[in-house]
Amino acid sequence: MKTALKTDRGKIRQHNEDDAGIFTEKNGLVLAVVCDGMGGHLAGDVASRMAVSALRDIWEETEEVPASPAESEAWLKEQISAVNQKLFDHSRAHEECQGMGTTVVCALYTGKTLTVAHIGDSRCYLLQGGSFIQLTEDHSLVNELVRTGGISKEDAEHHPRKNVLTKALGTDPEVKVEAHTFEIEPGDQVLLCSDGLTNKVDDETLKDMLTTLSSAEEKADQLVQLANDNGGEDNITVALLELPSQIEEGEDKC
Repeated sequence: MKTALKTDRGKIRQHNEDDAGIFTEKNGLVLAVVCDGMGGHLAGDVASRMAVSALRDIWEETEEVPASPAESEAWLKEQISAVNQKLFDHSRAHEECQGMGTTVVCALYTGKTLTVAHIGDSRCYLLQGGSFIQLTEDHSLVNELVRTGGISKEDAEHHPRKNVLTKALGTDPEVKVEAHTFEIEPGDQVLLCSDGLTNKVDDETLKDMLTTLSSAEEKADQLVQLANDNGGEDNITVALLELPSQIEEGEDKC
C-alpha cells in the first residue's frame, strides 16, 4: 500500500488545529486518522493532538487486531469512545482547555474490508473504479437541514452556519460513534480529510485529481495547494491510502 499525509495551516489561520496519522502494524493492517480541533488555540490543538496520539497508542498496543467487520466496527467505537472520555476529562481538569473538542474520522484497512468511523464533519471518500463515494455523513447543523429537506445541497454550500457541528469528540462525557464497513477492491483509493479541503474543493475535482495525478504524495500536495489557491481560510489535512493493485504474496486471501 502507498500512503501520503499532508497537513497545512492554510493562508489565514495563525495555528494548525488539525492533526492526523497513518499507522501500519506488522501484518500490513492500517489505521488512518484525521482530526480537526475546535475551541481555539490552544484548546483545538490539544484536542486533535490528544485524539490522534491516543488512537496511535491504542493501535500500537493492540495485540489482536479485529478480524471481522463486526469486530472492526465494535473496536473502533470502543476506542473512540475511550478517547472521548479522555478528552472530556482533560478539559474538565484544565481550565484553559474547557470547551475543547475535535472531529475525528478513522479508516481501518484489514486487507479485505475498510471500516470507517467518524464524529463531526471530517470526511472519508472511496474512489472505486469510476465511482467516487462519500462514505461518511457530516454531523453538522447544515447537513441535518439538508437531510430533513429544510434547505438544498446548493444552499448548504453557502449557509452562514455551515461549520456548526451537531456532534464532536470530547465535548460531552458520552458520544455515539458511527461505524460502517465497506467492500474494497484492488487499486481503490481512500481519502480522509478535514473540511478545510472539502469547503474549497468540490467532489468532482477531488475525483479528477485522484484519478489523473501520479503519486500519492503528489495527490496530497496538490489537493492542499488547490484548497489554498481557492482561499485557504481554514486548516487543511489530507490522508490518502492507495490500496495494492493485487493481493500481495502471503497476504490472507480468505
